Amino acid sequence: MTGEDHDAERQGRQGGVLSVLASGVLARCPRCGGGALFKNGLMLRPKCEACSLDYAFIDTGDGPAVFAILILGFVVLGAALFVEFRFGPPVWVHALLWGILTPLFAFGLLRFLKAILIALQWLHKAEEGRLAKD
Repeated sequence: MTGEDHDAERQGRQGGVLSVLASGVLARCPRCGGGALFKNGLMLRPKCEACSLDYAFIDTGDGPAVFAILILGFVVLGAALFVEFRFGPPVWVHALLWGILTPLFAFGLLRFLKAILIALQWLHKAEEGRLAKD
């Protein structure tokens, strides 16, 4: 990549927080914002349909799952306690309500968090760590 190409690529990456959030909410390509990131829910596509960005660099690891567990635990537990103390329903209502809502919330949150982390990884050129040679 030449110096000019590298500068143009870097300026394109500096879209800021709004671009990262938009990419996460819409689950779109972090470079062009046109192509979809996922197919069949949470499966990552091999490349962007619009700009042909190869998604091989993407490695979100367990990050989205960890954040989702923490966020969902807080929200669902808080909501379950609110429902219990406010309305006092039988146990089967809790099992039915949270047994249906929790996986739905988890799917949406995982999709959003994974797309956000992918956009941040692309924006900051994050890659596997290497030891520097002296």
